[in-house]
Amino acid sequence: MANHFSSSCFLHGPFHLFFLLSFTQIVPLTVQTFTGTYGINYGRIADNIPSPDEVVTLLRAAKIRNVRIYDADHSVLKAFSGTGFNLVIGLPNGQLQDMSSNADHAVDWVRDNVQLFLPGTPIRGIAIGNEVLGGNDYSLWGELLGAAKNIYNATKRLGLQIEITTANSFAVFSNSYPPSSCKFKDSVTQYMKPLLEFFSQIGSPFCLNAYPSLAYASDPEHIDLNYALFQPTKGIYDPKFRLHYDNMLDAQIDAAYSALENAGFNKMEVIVTETGWASNGDPNEAGANITNARTYNYNLRKRLAKRKGTPHRPKNIVKAYIFAVFNEDSKPGPSSEKNYGLFKADGSISYNIGFHGLNAAHSSRLSLKSISADSLATMVVSVCALMLLIL
Repeated sequence: MANHFSSSCFLHGPFHLFFLLSFTQIVPLTVQTFTGTYGINYGRIADNIPSPDEVVTLLRAAKIRNVRIYDADHSVLKAFSGTGFNLVIGLPNGQLQDMSSNADHAVDWVRDNVQLFLPGTPIRGIAIGNEVLGGNDYSLWGELLGAAKNIYNATKRLGLQIEITTANSFAVFSNSYPPSSCKFKDSVTQYMKPLLEFFSQIGSPFCLNAYPSLAYASDPEHIDLNYALFQPTKGIYDPKFRLHYDNMLDAQIDAAYSALENAGFNKMEVIVTETGWASNGDPNEAGANITNARTYNYNLRKRLAKRKGTPHRPKNIVKAYIFAVFNEDSKPGPSSEKNYGLFKADGSISYNIGFHGLNAAHSSRLSLKSISADSLATMVVSVCALMLLIL
């Protein structure tokens, strides 16, 4: 390109901006967006959950470092300032059309909701919409790529290193059993392939919302509950991959890898952006109960802690965001939608998988504050004296 323009074109005017925006689309991302293997989704469709500041305290006590939110609420962004979390914020579906059609609005959005809070608030990524492709709002399918490009170009124009992604549901696949048979639906492919080409250029992963609980609920007579819950089971065998699967989540992730391979994207990483199990549901929602929720989320923690890949991609360590922090009483839909939280609305645990609730976190934090200055000084002197005796 430099051979076709004079140096003045690079230094001034619209050609310079055009060159920069075009060039930045082929520069892979180097920023670290995920630490370890475990993250959580912080949904807030509720009128009775703790404040963002209390949520930060809760997540710190749980030692969860990776957090996704579904918008860019400023009270949340302020609460996470100085915390060191890896935070992914969301551009809601309702804003996709505007961001796709107006690059200046995209710059304004990034400036107001990302740059304004950096570097204090550790925003590592922006999720462009949620479960757009395969969803019922077909008007948004054609807007997703344009919105992703404009938001990405806006981050580069402002000099920011931010990962750009979008989360996909299993509705984008035509078949996922066995994993090797998985492909993108024909109706989705014309939108998915150019999106994947763009994400491949900028180094973004394929983000998957994977719910063994929903697969089980759709066919409880033929799907082994233990297979969905990481419990001992005979599992399944994939004859094409020649691989055995002992749990459904691994199979779902490898199904996504198969679809990517069939589309020509063999090197793209899959990250699970949502997975979980409802602790309560309607009578027709098979498996939605507290016992299964505890079993799934406890075993999921153990599986992620092993830091291993899937049978088909053993070198790609599985990373997953759990859904969700709280039960959300204002969510529409069946009862299960309101009961995915690891914590209840008051911050106490929904069931025990090794985390402490907000009350426990508060008590440990406040106990230190309750010590008077004189008492603290006495403690320090006593410790020093003891150390001198030992020495």
